[in-house]
Amino acid sequence: MTKNVIQPLESYRLAQYAVPMRCYLCDAENTFDAELCTHCLAPMALAHQAADQEVQPRMIATVGASSAGKTVYLGMLMDMLSRLPARMRVVTRGAFSISLQQNTVMALSQRHFPDKTASEPDRWNWVHCQIRRPDRPNPVELIMPDMAGEAILEEIDHPHTYRVIGSFLKKSGGILALVDAISLREGRRDHDYFTMKLLSYLAELDSDPRSGWCTRPVAIVFTKADQCEACLDNPLAFARSHATGLWQQCQERFPRHRFFASGVVGAIAYSESILEGHIDVPLRVEPHGIIEPFEWLLDETADQGNKRRR
Repeated sequence: MTKNVIQPLESYRLAQYAVPMRCYLCDAENTFDAELCTHCLAPMALAHQAADQEVQPRMIATVGASSAGKTVYLGMLMDMLSRLPARMRVVTRGAFSISLQQNTVMALSQRHFPDKTASEPDRWNWVHCQIRRPDRPNPVELIMPDMAGEAILEEIDHPHTYRVIGSFLKKSGGILALVDAISLREGRRDHDYFTMKLLSYLAELDSDPRSGWCTRPVAIVFTKADQCEACLDNPLAFARSHATGLWQQCQERFPRHRFFASGVVGAIAYSESILEGHIDVPLRVEPHGIIEPFEWLLDETADQGNKRRR
């Protein structure tokens, strides 16, 4: 025997699905409870948080070939900014924005580097934060993802393969291009070719003479410079002698560019494993040149924004 049960109709909930939520990167329509954009796989949390902010977030892209050190650089950058309130005050937006910093610091404290970033966009770490500086009256809302090097290369070689990368780079106000200094010093030019292809891709992605990539700031950061004294002393001279093609492309296509050198670990040991082969072991953490390129980009993008408003 079945008993009659009164079940209230909560049809009002359907109204929430009637109003779409647009992805902050690609503007695709999604339902209000979607976790990732159905078009580009960017976190929909960015759209929800941006809707609550009076100031629209800026975007800064951190790119580089696989093993260039993007994850370590971004994680260490966020960790250093969180501990230097006199220089910059950082407030993260959303719990997901802390994961990159946490994973990097924990890995280095246990004397190993963070795991390689997966190629799937739904597994990337994103950072959405607010930055306040003593010399600037207004805070800056900022979005930065840790994108996989293999995915970036695939998008460069085959545009529209990773929609999230194309959408993000098109809207980015500036770029941090990381290049492995050790690889260049040893005569391996994979990172040099990667960065040259990237800059060509950016120039074609948005070629508007007033607002395209030819007007946006580009910071070339030589990573692992703590193991390359020549690069650490003079990044520009190192670029001229070891990455001539990259230096020339910056000179001709990107007037607002600058070369930097950075390092995170002060000493590295090496070990051999039957399963994993050659393994780099960081012995101590001695960050150098981490904040300077980021700070330069903030200043340049702020000036760019002021020019556009005029």
